[in-house]
Amino acid sequence: MSRAVATALVAWGNAWLTGHVGLDEAVDAVEKAGGPQILGGEPAEVTLRRGLGDLRVGGLSALRLALPEPGDPLGLTGPPAFNAAAVEAGAAVVAVLDGRAMGLVPAEDRRGSSYVGVRWTPHEASAGLPDVPSLAEADRRLTLAMRDATEALLTVDDFAGVPPEIADALVDLRDPDRGDHPLAPGYPQRAHRVAALAGRLSLVVDLARQMDDRGLSSDQMTRRGEALRLLDAAVRRALVAACNSAFDPVPGTER
Repeated sequence: MSRAVATALVAWGNAWLTGHVGLDEAVDAVEKAGGPQILGGEPAEVTLRRGLGDLRVGGLSALRLALPEPGDPLGLTGPPAFNAAAVEAGAAVVAVLDGRAMGLVPAEDRRGSSYVGVRWTPHEASAGLPDVPSLAEADRRLTLAMRDATEALLTVDDFAGVPPEIADALVDLRDPDRGDHPLAPGYPQRAHRVAALAGRLSLVVDLARQMDDRGLSSDQMTRRGEALRLLDAAVRRALVAACNSAFDPVPGTER
């Protein structure tokens, strides 16, 4: 949940900041991905719509995605308290303001028996640029990781085959017209393609990690686990690069 809702907030928030959608449309899209959302804690909590508007008044110029894992602080630049909260959640958004930054960490927000939403907790964040790949580099790494993971899943010795849902997910990787782009208007076409492929591969990783290990040797299990780990890392980098490309220069316009 955290990865999907953080991706949605960055994608649609940047589409709003670049003038491709209005604030209401952006917030509606984000809440469609994760349910009702608030920013801050009691008693200072506000709706996501109000919170984004307040940040814009305070100099908000961009949103950046972070998808860290233990030992891999992808998209983070500190300080330690924010990094730790983001790693625990598995996702965070960095709001770039005038000369400073604010980190937003998502968590499930339950109230009563039926209300389920998202609460974004603000943290002090470093304004430095994170060490993340370019969109082109992330695209290349994703293609290589996809090839290696596919081989590990389909060619292990003495293995009868993969479950039908994984086979179907692998077939879907070859369909460029599924229309499952998780980004928003205004992003480069390459970003849409990379984000869509990363989303499909993320499903493959989740399904493959649930596969039965019976019939596999320890070496086969090790190879499969390593391939899936590398694929997940490539998926996270691809999503971060795609979401953070909203302000990349359009090819042919650089001076």
